[in-house]
Amino acid sequence: VQLQASGGGLVQTGDSLRLSCVDSGRTFSNYAKGWYRQAPGKEREFVAAIGWRSQSTHIADSVKGRFTISRDNAENTVYLQMNNLKSEDAAVYFCVAATKPYISAQSLVRFVGSWGQGTQVTVSS
Repeated sequence: VQLQASGGGLVQTGDSLRLSCVDSGRTFSNYAKGWYRQAPGKEREFVAAIGWRSQSTHIADSVKGRFTISRDNAENTVYLQMNNLKSEDAAVYFCVAATKPYISAQSLVRFVGSWGQGTQVTVSS
């Protein structure tokens, strides 16, 4: 599994960003995907997940209503749309993949097996 994240950058409070993550390693559509983030001095935290069938998503309470996750199986890509960014959203964002196929979004946190390199999101006020 090779996960390549991109789309981070420097934005202002209230702006939007869309992160992308390409999985070039296997049958993309069979695996749940997600995003975690880690801010300086803080533990890595779950942000969002999408199940292998795309019907199920799971969003952390801290970003619910502002962030959405989606996937394009034809492009082997998972997206994280981030709207109304706040200073507390600044972090390195990592895309992840499940260790085995056919995992729902809600179960991804128990089956995270692959991590991509992070992409930095900086939010200035």
